[in-house]
Amino acid sequence: MARRFTLQEAESLLPEIEGELREAISLKSEFEAAEGAVQSITQRVIMLGGVLIDREEVQRQRERRDRAAAGLKAAIEKIQESGCIIKDLDIGLVDFTTLFRGQEVYLCWKLGEPGIRFWHGMNEGFAGRKPIDEEFRALHRGDAAN
Repeated sequence: MARRFTLQEAESLLPEIEGELREAISLKSEFEAAEGAVQSITQRVIMLGGVLIDREEVQRQRERRDRAAAGLKAAIEKIQESGCIIKDLDIGLVDFTTLFRGQEVYLCWKLGEPGIRFWHGMNEGFAGRKPIDEEFRALHRGDAAN
């Protein structure tokens, strides 16, 4: 079972989550660039039969890709260890499970937002976000309240 957060608990994690999320996004970009370079070299090998291929460059790009992949994996794991769920790494979308009126729902935060201002049902997704109002603040619960 996922950890359930209060709004205050989830917001207290945002500075750390934001830093890790930015790092993960950067590493994903680095991985994709290195993978693209490896794929480009592979295409040249196929087209030219391996003639004039810089093997050291191939090795450098593979190592760059592998370092980025390992760093990305570690950054994602660190974020998930906090108990939140990465919904979309490309836009920095993160959800935190909470209870509202006895139902599990998500507190929803997107990179760049000043704090957690929205929630949505488990099956609604980003498009179903609703503003956190006084009723939600009063009735939502994390694990500590159970």
